[in-house]
Amino acid sequence: MSIEWIGPVLASTTSIGVVYLLGSLGEIYAERSGILNLGMEGTMAIGAATSFIFTITWGHTIAFLLAGVFGMLMGLLLAFFAVSLRLNQITVGLAITMLGLGLSGFITFPTIRKTVLQTLNPELPSTALETQSVPMLPPVSLSFLKEIPIIGPMLFNHNIVVYITLILAPLMWFLLFRTSIGLKIRSVGENPGMADALGINVFRIRYLTCILSGAFSALAGAYLILGFQPFWIEGMTGGRGFITLSLIILSTWNPLRAVFGSLLFGGIEVLQYRLQLFGLGATSPQFVLMLPYAIAVITLSLLSLESFRKKMSAPATLAKPYYREE
Repeated sequence: MSIEWIGPVLASTTSIGVVYLLGSLGEIYAERSGILNLGMEGTMAIGAATSFIFTITWGHTIAFLLAGVFGMLMGLLLAFFAVSLRLNQITVGLAITMLGLGLSGFITFPTIRKTVLQTLNPELPSTALETQSVPMLPPVSLSFLKEIPIIGPMLFNHNIVVYITLILAPLMWFLLFRTSIGLKIRSVGENPGMADALGINVFRIRYLTCILSGAFSALAGAYLILGFQPFWIEGMTGGRGFITLSLIILSTWNPLRAVFGSLLFGGIEVLQYRLQLFGLGATSPQFVLMLPYAIAVITLSLLSLESFRKKMSAPATLAKPYYREE
């Protein structure tokens, strides 16, 4: 068996792992403040759909930024229902997922997409109106580092979004655990009543973390199509939003541990197909393909157990609304 496949597998692991890492970084902040965003799947789909349309119209950079803006709007919607109206966060999150999946399919439907593209840029050629794919983000190869065995192809032969995301992880860890801002976010998630009594605006912090979670989820969806799978397919997120939620639990709400968790889930996703080429799971490929989702279901189910939440050091008020009157 040749080992030449190891380099491409490691590179693909990092590439798809960034989708999970981007989504988890924003959601860690939201959950640390007490908000469970089950709408990540739908927000990822919106990010992928809008980046697909805006890339055709204006290119990668604007598409990526506008996807983040649409994600912020989805996060704001979550905050309004979960923070202001204090509705059940699980119900609200699932509703946002359904909204995102439906809306992404609607705006990318061929007839609707052509109308949108012509409205945004009337000068687009007919080939652009008919296309189902977009150019991927160009790689920024660090030639003097990519030759390092194993680590080189895994980390130093990617596009700029990969490098920025890997830098963001330690920065967001530092902000969360080594600054007063992070302390306020964590205190809101652990004891919002006491935080409120100390003058911390619980509602403002939860609003901001919801918006941050929405933005990062949409950017994860945008990167999915711009950096990993450059053609549009309805439902292309394929449950990755829910997998990201389980990754956050396994990383114990820590941005640095989420880096390793994202690479683990990215590796599992890539190896699904490689293992079948080697004859493992070839007779029952569905079993291999279901592994990431099985892990997601198990971890999300365990989160409902109070003993598991305490053992994993989950935020004390995760998914629980705050009533100032109590």
